[in-house]
Amino acid sequence: MTASAPDRPVPGSTPTRPLSAGMRLLPDLLREVAFRRYWTGQTISGLGDQISSIAIPLVAVLAAHANAAQMGYLAAATWLPNLLFALHAGVWADRRSHRRRVMIAADLGRLALIATIPLAYAFNALTLAHLYAVALATGTLSVLFDVCNAPLFNALVPPDRYVEGNSLISGSRAMSQVAGPSIGGVLVQILSAPLALLADALSFAASAFALSRIAPVEPPAERKTHGQLAEGARFMVGSPMMRASLAATATVNFFTFMVAALFVLYATTVLRLDPGLLGAVLGAGSVGGLLGALCAGAITRRIGVGPTFILGSIVFPAPLLLIPAAHGTTPVVLGLLFAAEFGSGLGVMWLDIAGASIFAAIVPDNLRSRVFGAYRSVNFGTRPLGSLVGGALAGTIGLRPTLWVAVVGALTSFLWLLPSPVLRLRELPTRDRHTPAA
Repeated sequence: MTASAPDRPVPGSTPTRPLSAGMRLLPDLLREVAFRRYWTGQTISGLGDQISSIAIPLVAVLAAHANAAQMGYLAAATWLPNLLFALHAGVWADRRSHRRRVMIAADLGRLALIATIPLAYAFNALTLAHLYAVALATGTLSVLFDVCNAPLFNALVPPDRYVEGNSLISGSRAMSQVAGPSIGGVLVQILSAPLALLADALSFAASAFALSRIAPVEPPAERKTHGQLAEGARFMVGSPMMRASLAATATVNFFTFMVAALFVLYATTVLRLDPGLLGAVLGAGSVGGLLGALCAGAITRRIGVGPTFILGSIVFPAPLLLIPAAHGTTPVVLGLLFAAEFGSGLGVMWLDIAGASIFAAIVPDNLRSRVFGAYRSVNFGTRPLGSLVGGALAGTIGLRPTLWVAVVGALTSFLWLLPSPVLRLRELPTRDRHTPAA
């Protein structure tokens, strides 16, 4: 018995067969078989990523006895490939006609790399150097995956459904974040942090399988061989909306990753939370993210996609003020941390969904991976810098003062957007997606 051929979706098409009662309850895009498989793979992979988000720092703290500076190095290693390789990866991806195959290979590579951590732990050979190497290598494969994912999303989703598509992807990420940290915290307590990472390794297999079952019509490979490296950056710098958006998101990423690099260490050593409670706190942020994804479409229709982007850039960092403010009894500390994570999760979804939809609308297909790579190299490139600065500053002035500095800095990010066209953008702009940018 042979497997059926992968589905080739027709964006915007409607199913011809009668819908079952269960299918009628799904959003329109999830009724499309190809998008549903793509979404399912991303959701499962996201669940594994969230387990790793708590398990790997706990491996570093509990098994490798990392200090504040070393936690900063570990977070930086994960995001450093964005700074080093994203621009070139975008150029390379635009020259590929089968980007989906690259994504599958990246999933399988990350599966193998993550699996080496529990293996090394089982043989008493796990070191911080090993964790740094795995973080750097998986980060590099994530860059390749994501620069290829941007045009794949546009191949699956028609332009008039970008907000819906991004809301579903972000909503699935939020659902993963609801369950992932809590599951990760429990798995760490039951199995140990290294063994909990096997769940993330298996999630990459699920993502690879889901991608193997779709075959969207991808944009053709770029045949031009000269001057490609600068084209993505040139388009980004020449667009007032993208230029202001990059400044805002790079600022908020720099400062919030100062917080992210130190949060596990701060929560476990200063606030004395055990892994199970820590996972529950991080899960609260995901509940906020899920709610943010569910209401993002309504908010963009109410106030406009640009103002939603600005609102998200404020609501994302503002609740984080409660993290350095947390002190007192355990219930009080947990209440403040739950509120911080919930509110921040709400805001980051508005920021992500509105921003991704704007970029999907204004960037032409022939430049998509290059623009995404250039944007990512700066935007995500600030993350390792923020992690390193956070670790170094905490070693000098302490964890809590560093968290205050980081959150106040993150709150300034929206100022970049106020004089830009983003403030006046009510509807997504329309353009010929296949027309090269001037």
